[in-house]
Parts: sequence; C-alpha cells; structure tokens
Amino acid sequence: MSVHEPLGAPNAHPVFPEESRRTFSGAYPETPHILRHRLAEETRLELGALAGLAERLPETSIEYNRGDLPVGVDGKPGSTGLSIEETIRHIATSNSWAVLKNIEQVPEYRALLMSLLGELRPAIEAKTGAMLTPQGFVFISSPNAVTPYHFDPEHNMLLQLTGSKVMTQFPAGDARFAPDTTHESYHTGGARELAWNEGMLAGGTEFALKPGDALFVPVMAPHFVRNGPHSSISLSITWRSEWSYAEADARAFNARLRRLGLSPRAPGRWPATNRGKALAQRVLRRLGLAST
Repeated sequence: MSVHEPLGAPNAHPVFPEESRRTFSGAYPETPHILRHRLAEETRLELGALAGLAERLPETSIEYNRGDLPVGVDGKPGSTGLSIEETIRHIATSNSWAVLKNIEQVPEYRALLMSLLGELRPAIEAKTGAMLTPQGFVFISSPNAVTPYHFDPEHNMLLQLTGSKVMTQFPAGDARFAPDTTHESYHTGGARELAWNEGMLAGGTEFALKPGDALFVPVMAPHFVRNGPHSSISLSITWRSEWSYAEADARAFNARLRRLGLSPRAPGRWPATNRGKALAQRVLRRLGLAST
C-alpha cells in the first residue's frame, strides 16, 4: 500500500481554471468528462526536453513500439528498431507510440506533477479520501498511431498538449467490455491489454481532444486511443485512493476464490468499500500466501 505523499502548494496561476475544477468536482470519480487546462507553454514537455527526460529515466520506465497497431493486440507489440531518443525527436515520421513512465523520478517533473495534482486535491479528497501514489506519464505519438484497447488501475487525468486524438472509453466495471476474470488476472500479475471485438464499439463513447483539453478516465475504464493526423504529446497525471486499492485487492481475492471452484461476486464500484475481501487479501499477502 502506498503512503500519502505531500503535494505542491496552491498555484497562484492555476493550470485548471475555476470552471474546470468545478466540473471535475461534480463528476469525480466515476463520470468521464472533458475540461480545459492552461499547460500549452510548458517547456518541460517540449520534444527536446522529453528526449532528454528519456535519457534520465531507467529503462524500465520507457516503453515504445510501432504506432500502426490494431485496436486489439495479442501480447506486446514490436519495436521500430529506433532508440527512444530517435523515436521522440523524429516522432512526426517514426511511426511510433512511446510512453515515459513515472516521470516523478526526475525532480523537475515531480514538481510539475505535484503542482497539477495540488490543484485537484480538494475535490479528490472530498470524495475518495487521501490522494495516494501520485504518478505521471508522458505519451508521444506519431500521426495516426493507435494505443490498443486496455485499462489502468489509477484515477487518471489526460492533458492534451500538442496534436489531437480521440479516446474511445467504455463503462468501468461492465463485464461486457472487460470480464471479471480479466480483472482478476490483471490484479494478480497479468497484462492490462484487453480482448477486443468490433461488436463492442457501439458501447463506447468517443472523446475528441485538442490542445488545451483534459479528459478524466475513471479507474479501470477500458479504452483505446487513435491519434490525429499530426504528432501528439499528452501528459497523464494519475493517483490512487484507498477505494481503488481495495477494489484491486478484492479482485485479487476473487481470483483466489475462483481457483477454489467458486464463482465470486464482482467488487462494487464507488462508493462501495469492498473492505472485507480487500482485508482478506492483505492478510494473505502479509502471511506470504498471496502473489500480489
């Protein structure tokens, strides 16, 4: 379990306008929505700076591959043969998709992340309690690149900086789009990529993003992304809550029950606490009897 980390002081010139913060407060934590931000001129998120950031991050915090992917993939996609620095500096022509993970490992990017999350913190903690495990991810995408269908365990705000993209989001917790067994596999060490079929498309909602837009993605909401006709840079600021950790632990406990031949009930979405199964999983983990 994470600790509650200190965030930056309130920003005198907020990146999220008052109207955006008010919209977020009303919709968080379960309703996806677009709001506006003022991060367009941030020099730390320009291509040259990001290529330098990639050199400072450990190899485990860098992922990049071909951009011309289908919505559904089986296993990790192949690479283009370029280095991460070449991929970023020539993103307009490299046919690539890249993500720099956990940018908070570098002090100046940690300061940026904490400042942004500090603006949202009052609305977050009023609903889901202490903001836990703040993390930042930068996505750099070639024209028309696809981020395949997947889900993520964090509360996520995606800020579009340059270029455009369309994220197609599906309802979180709906087994039609991510079966319970897939959740259980992920929370016991499996992949985040999801099985896809075109019949699911009608159940999704498209969110078109241009520079200055930010999109909120609820915990474990399945989604895929199609980049626009120009290269793109996006910043994802994420956090966890005790609720999201309890949901994850309850899913892991359900996997254990399923291995015993039972058919466990899926955890409830917020504001359900999922406390019983979560506590059981945590006890097993402390005793060394659980894999996650």
